[in-house]
Amino acid sequence: MRYVDGFVLPVPKKNIQAYRRLAQKAGKIWRDHGALEYRECVGDDLNVKMGISFPRTIRLKRGETVAFSWIVYRSRAHRDRVNAMVMKDPRLAKMDLKSMPFDCKRMVYGGFKVLVEA
Repeated sequence: MRYVDGFVLPVPKKNIQAYRRLAQKAGKIWRDHGALEYRECVGDDLNVKMGISFPRTIRLKRGETVAFSWIVYRSRAHRDRVNAMVMKDPRLAKMDLKSMPFDCKRMVYGGFKVLVEA
């Protein structure tokens, strides 16, 4: 069964293009090392009436929006192998965590076993 890493993070609206460039580079790195899918999405309809919204969950500030991302792997073991190779990739080493176009401290992340594939 497939395995998914999921991310939700705040991105200042003024940084969306910088985030897109970063995500395109990261997506290429993950795909080059075997990830099956790499998706980056930006908030569009975030004022929901049901449940707890993404903006509330990550304490969205004025001028920010939500990025919702996921990476798909064949299995958790495959995820672990891919991520180990990604972390050693020199292209990733060039990325400076301090200059990220989003607040890393408010990022929500987790690994998930796929329950249903329709």
